[in-house]
Amino acid sequence: MRKTIRFQVTLAAVVLLASAVGFAQSGEATYKAKCQSCHGTAGVPNPGIAKAMGVKPATDPSVKSKSEAQMIAVTTNGDGKMPAFKGKITDPEIKASVDYFRTFAK
Repeated sequence: MRKTIRFQVTLAAVVLLASAVGFAQSGEATYKAKCQSCHGTAGVPNPGIAKAMGVKPATDPSVKSKSEAQMIAVTTNGDGKMPAFKGKITDPEIKASVDYFRTFAK
């Protein structure tokens, strides 16, 4: 009986840990899959996308001045030609991709 309980507790702990750590994509992977086509490999959009869609590079002062919370809100809800990603990727993936994008502005 004790072995069964110990096994079940261990199994539950492993499942919880795996779900918390392993199933969300990294910020880089999410960015490459969902954001890179418009925002560019290193946060610099190609000139055609920049002009057509109004996408600014990560180093632009108007982009750098946005807080993490503001960028998460734009990514979640969309803004102008930026599509909303709510329901398409998880909240942790949105945060991780924003954190990754912000590394380009440094």
